[in-house]
Amino acid sequence: MAREDRCMTVPTRGPERLVIFSDGVFAIIITILVLELRPPHEASFAALGKLWPAGVAYAVSYLFLAIVWVNHHHVCRYLAEASRSLIWANFAHLFSVSFVPFTTAWIADTGLAPVPVLFYAVVFALINVTYVMLCMEAIDRQGAHKVTTADRRVMRIRALATLATFVAAAVIALWHPIAAMVLICLCLIVYLRPGASSRA
Repeated sequence: MAREDRCMTVPTRGPERLVIFSDGVFAIIITILVLELRPPHEASFAALGKLWPAGVAYAVSYLFLAIVWVNHHHVCRYLAEASRSLIWANFAHLFSVSFVPFTTAWIADTGLAPVPVLFYAVVFALINVTYVMLCMEAIDRQGAHKVTTADRRVMRIRALATLATFVAAAVIALWHPIAAMVLICLCLIVYLRPGASSRA
């Protein structure tokens, strides 16, 4: 009887704490992103207009973080437990996302200079890679019975296509940083719908 009681009190490794922790990290990252905004030193529309690179970088980064959070929330729907591999994949994903405020501030301070935009694209590529790692654990292993094979195939193709686009944007940024930003924005549009089908 005592053995049975001990078995009943063993805590389950549910994903709730992981999800709550991740939401907190996303909230902190967005807060840091906002704090990086710097107002102009002059009280004029001309001075405000000169800050357009900062405005573009902030808007793209904010939208990107929103999309990353929505997709993270979508993936967590399929979790059954917080396995060790899932925890580390999630930490890797959050680590890569945490670089967004830094690269955004760098772009804002340098006015869309080539090297900062290159690193911006590289960070997006890292976020994409770690998101795939998260999907492999959450969907391919734990939630495979909840997602059709066709939908998983579409998600893999989308991930590879966007990863290739981010890498291309990083290369193009050395010569045409604005064109690289356009490519990055196109990738964001692809992830506006987290699921691979209308059922998701």
